[in-house]
Amino acid sequence: MKRVLIITYYWPPSGGSGVQRWLKMSKYLPENGWQPVIYTAENAEYPVKDASLEKDVCAEAEVIRRPIVEPYSFYKKFLGIRKEQKVKAGFIDETGQQKGWKERLSVWIRGNFFIPDARCWWVKPSVKYLKEYLKEHPVDAMISTGPPHSMHLIAMKLKEATGLPWIADFRDPWTEIDFYQDLHLTRRADRKHHRLEHEVLTQADKVVAVGWDMAEGLKRLGANDVEVIPNGYDWEAQTNNKTLALSSDFTLTHIGIIGPNRNDHQLWQALGELKAADPQFASKLKIRLIGQVDQSVAKSIETNGLTENTEFIPYIPHDQIQEQQAGSQVLLLLINNTPNAKGILTGKLFEYIAAGRPILCIGPEDGDAARIIDEAHAGTSVGFEEKEKMKGVVQGLYQRYLDGALFTSSNASIERYSRRNLAKESVKLLNQTLKQ
Repeated sequence: MKRVLIITYYWPPSGGSGVQRWLKMSKYLPENGWQPVIYTAENAEYPVKDASLEKDVCAEAEVIRRPIVEPYSFYKKFLGIRKEQKVKAGFIDETGQQKGWKERLSVWIRGNFFIPDARCWWVKPSVKYLKEYLKEHPVDAMISTGPPHSMHLIAMKLKEATGLPWIADFRDPWTEIDFYQDLHLTRRADRKHHRLEHEVLTQADKVVAVGWDMAEGLKRLGANDVEVIPNGYDWEAQTNNKTLALSSDFTLTHIGIIGPNRNDHQLWQALGELKAADPQFASKLKIRLIGQVDQSVAKSIETNGLTENTEFIPYIPHDQIQEQQAGSQVLLLLINNTPNAKGILTGKLFEYIAAGRPILCIGPEDGDAARIIDEAHAGTSVGFEEKEKMKGVVQGLYQRYLDGALFTSSNASIERYSRRNLAKESVKLLNQTLKQ
């Protein structure tokens, strides 16, 4: 069996979306002739933890955990945050309080001194350790997955030292990520980000993106050989869902983080107007938001009279998510309203499709997410500012709910997005790198 070194910051006990891709993909590498060797952090600062994911680590996997020094302990002391309190993902704000000078200074320091990210201190010690490790425990190829993009820097320096074939996997963009401008970078810092990004894109043997629009963006930035391997699902589509109880209410469920850029005010206005116009709709409507939610979302919901219809659930272990998805009448997918919106392709979309419930996607109607939803006949996509169209789509879904006919068309094409099949695509790329 060939061996592949997978360099990833996110690994169980990490929860959330960042861990899913390579935890699930690596599970199916051994049956395709590759043993995963996981290099990850021993004492990482994860926004959420999920012990249920430990069972997805395959028996053949060799997991190497090394200590990491992160700046979050200093960050917490500086801001007066309790040591046990978790640092929120991205720029999510659950308090609604105006940011003071300390918060603004912290963002500036993070963007300009921790390049490419807060895990940059882990690069040198990781390279030093892995160079020695590989002398005694050789591997045939390596994969780095980011963000955090410091993982790519580890792999790049290892390639320089060893010549190992290397695949750089991008779950999200680097300089084209939606919050890049929020880092308040100096010209010097911006140049360094772009320089490092260009080095990774040009030195990797292959670059992988999770979507087609992102792949085009990486090509524009200098990548020579870019492949698309999307995210996927890891349960039997349409099979176990039949035994799960469907909500009796008209439920709209969103799984995952909703930051300020995902807070679609037009949607909440549309639902508020439908509620005000129809007492029966008002009594049946239930909005379930599972995951971290920015305070702007709660405010929008309150402004539009939807508070009593909404349930906020901070986090649910991933092994319970299928029940929540398959039991909802409608699954809500909110795309970030940012310049890179067309290329945003979240992992939850594929699990939504596998759940077999209709999807209401708010985002570009010509984006990658809309493309996949259309191909799978899994739901409807509506543009950000199309409030009246949103109302019409919701009314149509609601009528089908009343008629007992709210379901999606079965489509065999969903099988291509199973993690087992996507792992085969990764193995093809690994085998190609050995021949280059």
